[in-house]
Amino acid sequence: MLLAAPATADTPAPDRTVTERPASAKAQLPDLALPKPASRPARAAAAGTAQARADFDGDGVSDLLYRTYDAELYIEPSSATESRPFDLPGRVPSAHKDIVPVGDQTGDGVADLLSLSPYGSLSFHPGGSAAGAGSASWTGKGWQIYNKVLSPGDLTGDGRADLVARTPAGELYLYAATGNTASAPFAARVKVGNGWTMYDQLIGANDVTADGIADLYGRTVSGDLYFYEGTGSAAAPFKKAVKAGHGWKIYNQVVGVDDLNGDGRGDLIGRAVNGDVYVYLASGNGGELAPRTAGGSGLNVASLIAGAGGNPDFGKNDVLGLDTKGTLWSYWSLNNGTLTPRTQMSDPGGWKGAKPLYVSSLNENTLVDLLEVYGSELYNYSYSTDSVPKISSSWGSYNVTVGPGDLTGDGKGDLLARDRSGYLYLHPGTGTGSGFGSRIKIGGGWNTYTVIVGAGDFTGDGRADLLSRNSGGTLYMYRGTGDKYRPFLAPFPVGNGWNTYTKLVAPGDINGDGKADLLGVARDGSLYRYTSNGSGQFTAPFRLGGGWNTYTTLN
Repeated sequence: MLLAAPATADTPAPDRTVTERPASAKAQLPDLALPKPASRPARAAAAGTAQARADFDGDGVSDLLYRTYDAELYIEPSSATESRPFDLPGRVPSAHKDIVPVGDQTGDGVADLLSLSPYGSLSFHPGGSAAGAGSASWTGKGWQIYNKVLSPGDLTGDGRADLVARTPAGELYLYAATGNTASAPFAARVKVGNGWTMYDQLIGANDVTADGIADLYGRTVSGDLYFYEGTGSAAAPFKKAVKAGHGWKIYNQVVGVDDLNGDGRGDLIGRAVNGDVYVYLASGNGGELAPRTAGGSGLNVASLIAGAGGNPDFGKNDVLGLDTKGTLWSYWSLNNGTLTPRTQMSDPGGWKGAKPLYVSSLNENTLVDLLEVYGSELYNYSYSTDSVPKISSSWGSYNVTVGPGDLTGDGKGDLLARDRSGYLYLHPGTGTGSGFGSRIKIGGGWNTYTVIVGAGDFTGDGRADLLSRNSGGTLYMYRGTGDKYRPFLAPFPVGNGWNTYTKLVAPGDINGDGKADLLGVARDGSLYRYTSNGSGQFTAPFRLGGGWNTYTTLN
């Protein structure tokens, strides 16, 4: 995934090597034990019965589709006992920001799905089989304005699964399915509500009340679960919310999995931080759920679960370290709050004296990019081997560079750079990883900060944010706006005493909930994890281990 590339420039390029990281092993796949109905329903849904949204193996029951943290797609078919690869043409698996099962939209009896790119392209894929889906037959653009796109199921009563989409401001829109999958699979949007920012997860549950109309759950930041019963009306698709439970904060993802046990009601699964899976079967009207039962383990291998409730996270879930001998090492997130054992990423000593940067993805593959500032030039070692890795020749005036993700609202990863006078500049990404648009001056006074870091969304609204620590040890949060000329709101303090750490590192999301987390290295070399709580603050620190003062650079 990260490859060294030769340079062709007038000034000699740095002589570096980068080693490709190994793929995951079969043993890393989850061990699931989800309920199965005593008799399987016919594939074509009966009148008044909700159609399964993700039935790819043709048995009438939805399957579980997920992507592993090393960017491979798998399906756990309801008719089988183990996962197998799943093919989704058009992009490498890592390039899908989200995957949305939508049932049979074409009328051929086969489940279809949507893929969402980081840059806002929503593509319709006709269904195929448990081996994969078809190539995109329709693509619409502009969907990057939403932080969540999901299909609860059929909201309008015509038998087709519809879409809802939420903006960062909390506006909820309905896109009704049309059946015209070649040119316009969804009708023009209809605004159906405000105030949906109170939920950090929106879970499409299909039909929970057995009336043939889809329903929806929302989970608050504090862990309360609310149920929205579907009405069948496109103008007002949901009834008033009813509280359905509390204590759901223990799950980093809640997923609507349709009817697991054959009673005609949509069920839920919750993934605990350690990867254990728990099943909640619908038990009646009003969104009531039976007590949970065990549903397996090891699902923390999934960085993306189709139909998961949280805002999708992408761009960076990694840590890079340059040790005192000049060797590069990398760590992956395990989506459970911990990191993999380190992997050597370079020849021993090959990066001694270098200034490496590990930034949120600068192209559509959504994989972290490895950059280096060398003299006045900026190089990208994640670019293809037959291209010049130099992406800028005007980086010499900067003393800090940060890659927090998309700050301009177009879905493309951007860079921030601070000059020696304390001015901060935004370099808008072009989506290629090989260059930037014209820089934009954000403002001065940023030399008051000793640390500036960011990788993803700390605050739960789907926009990239920034953290800065001043010399007194106060940490400040800058919430992203999506406006390139005013990329941040006024900062607010996260807390004091942060100068106890010699390094602060933004690894992206490492506990699997879609929100960015923070790492700190104490003076004794201990590494501490701070998990985002969804409101711009962090949970209490947790020690991950020692020996991290072997690194001169961590990012």
